[in-house]
Amino acid sequence: MPQEKNSLLSAKNTNSLFFLNVLTFVTLRVLNPTSHVFHHAGFPKQPCLTPPAGTRTPECERGEDEKRKRLFGQSQSTWRPCKANALGFANKMRVLRCCMGLRRAYLVCPILLVLLVGASLTTLLPPAEDQRGVGVLGVLRRATSQKEDPAQGRHGDSTEDEQRFTIIIQTYNRTDILLKLLNHYQAVPHLQKIIIVWNNIGVQTPLKLWNSLGPHPVPVLFKEQTINQMRNRLQPFPEIETDAVLMLDDDTLVSVPDISFAFSVWKQFPDQIVGFVPRKHVSTPGGVYSYGSFELQDPETGGGDKYSMVLVGAAFFHRRYLQLFQDQPPAVHALVDETQNCDDIAMNFAVALYLRKHSTGSVNKPSGVFVKPVDLRNLEKDAHSGYQGMWHRPEHLLQRSFCLNRLTQIYGFMPLCFSNLMVSQFGFPSYANHKSRG
Repeated sequence: MPQEKNSLLSAKNTNSLFFLNVLTFVTLRVLNPTSHVFHHAGFPKQPCLTPPAGTRTPECERGEDEKRKRLFGQSQSTWRPCKANALGFANKMRVLRCCMGLRRAYLVCPILLVLLVGASLTTLLPPAEDQRGVGVLGVLRRATSQKEDPAQGRHGDSTEDEQRFTIIIQTYNRTDILLKLLNHYQAVPHLQKIIIVWNNIGVQTPLKLWNSLGPHPVPVLFKEQTINQMRNRLQPFPEIETDAVLMLDDDTLVSVPDISFAFSVWKQFPDQIVGFVPRKHVSTPGGVYSYGSFELQDPETGGGDKYSMVLVGAAFFHRRYLQLFQDQPPAVHALVDETQNCDDIAMNFAVALYLRKHSTGSVNKPSGVFVKPVDLRNLEKDAHSGYQGMWHRPEHLLQRSFCLNRLTQIYGFMPLCFSNLMVSQFGFPSYANHKSRG
């Protein structure tokens, strides 16, 4: 790590020298516009001009022109001004060169300013130091717990399962969209398996159709349920063999680059929910919590650029949290069943409580990490069934605010904490449904 630090510092110094060298070169060119650059651009050191029509050639040059014709066969005579005219010509060229220098200076000044600012910022950058050489993301997650339950711990960093993940999709009455999603996610790298939580009670799964159009690179498993419940997707299915689980709604399409990038981020934050849809809670002066998105302002600080939850409808998390959710108080499960809502809020509460218990640092970590998506789409309008998600219900947001306050009563306090960390990759973000979804 000292070698890496020294290389980063030398790279920083190299960048500073580069900016300063370019800055010096441009400055010299602006201050000396009559250098050889202008001669290469078509300004001869001793210019020769052809006289205008009807101009008498001076006697001192006429003989020289005749000799030049005989010796070199020139078809067109050139005219050099005599000493009397040379001074006027030199003055004209001096004015012309001064004008060109001013024009170049006018064009170069913005570039010069940008280079100056770049050189200044480069020299002002702090040294690339981190804590114990764990890297930039290591600094951000410096409170990551090192102690895990042996029964729930990892099997080793080199195991194949830790380099792969499992997708879980719960679906109800959207078979046409589901088939599109299954076809799309077959191209996702590092995907081991897709588990479909089938909530269409009494309706045959499309497994036969899917198999008839095979083979497929990623196996698909349908888990038929006996009752249509929102929390069916949060079961610790024995078919899950990977530590990483990507849970997705049945109307959400996430691009392959976004999934791959989010998986790489999750590897840096394996004990948190890493997802694409952040939400927040805000406490009112009366001690009542409200639920919302970034547009929800804190009545005390007025800030909206923070979040306290990451919804599991488009997120990675560790599979041990599925069992963790099952171990929550029965009142939590009853609340989710009563409202047919808020299972993702309850999961954020459970993860936040787990992190409080197992974190070694003095600062409590948020339950999730927000990854800014480049291409995240909602396909609900493409469903031929016409079924609309529960987030269309007028009472949806009221229910979620109710769940926040009820869960706080169940646990005795508010375990969620805020974060303003946003991990982003290069791209052109379409904000998709961040502010339209519940």
